[in-house]
Amino acid sequence: MNTRSLLDQLLSSGKELLQTQHTAQSHQTHQAGSTQSNTDISSLLGNIGGGALGGGMISLLMSSKKARKVGGNVATYGGLAGLGFLAYKAYSNWQNNNINQAQPPQHQPQTVDRVSQTAVEMHSQAILRAIISAAKADGHIDEREQQLIDDAIAKLTNEPQLQLWFQQEMQKPVDPTALAREAKSSEIAAEMYLASILVMDEENYMERAYLDELARQLQLAPELKKELETQAIAHLR
Repeated sequence: MNTRSLLDQLLSSGKELLQTQHTAQSHQTHQAGSTQSNTDISSLLGNIGGGALGGGMISLLMSSKKARKVGGNVATYGGLAGLGFLAYKAYSNWQNNNINQAQPPQHQPQTVDRVSQTAVEMHSQAILRAIISAAKADGHIDEREQQLIDDAIAKLTNEPQLQLWFQQEMQKPVDPTALAREAKSSEIAAEMYLASILVMDEENYMERAYLDELARQLQLAPELKKELETQAIAHLR
């Protein structure tokens, strides 16, 4: 499967969709004289180009205002590579601050932007699973949104195996323990946690509890967890 291509499209196209949503919301507010809480996503998906289609889907997965803002920030760093950049920065800072200075790190962090093409696919599947699971943690995706997501995936990839895989992931129960098994390295664990932060609202009690449990299951060092959160918050502004 080419999970990398799908994930990269979702992350890279977020900015265009967010800008489209903002314009549509402003127009609706001007016409109605009042603020509407949500843009009609189905209308957006039907009327904008394929590049923003992935952004439409990712905005459905991103339930919070903070997450919707960070979609644009990740896009400015180059989609999946941008996520890898943030994970690398957090992981490097953690290494430098917490490893004995007399014994420097034995290797550079092997984040998704710095591994072989074969390894990128493994990282991508784990990251996308984390995003899907995080999006479902607050139970906000209804049947209508699910259908829109399925339709968007069908347009973003013509690979039946990948379409089926995505549908199956969406249908799985939220289980941080099972999700954590996808982290085949500490770098992947860091990427999964960072991706989860980017699509969740840490001020929401349920979502904060989910993030804490995911970090525990991923066996993230407390200092690394804090560094990942610091990097995410810095790019939410």
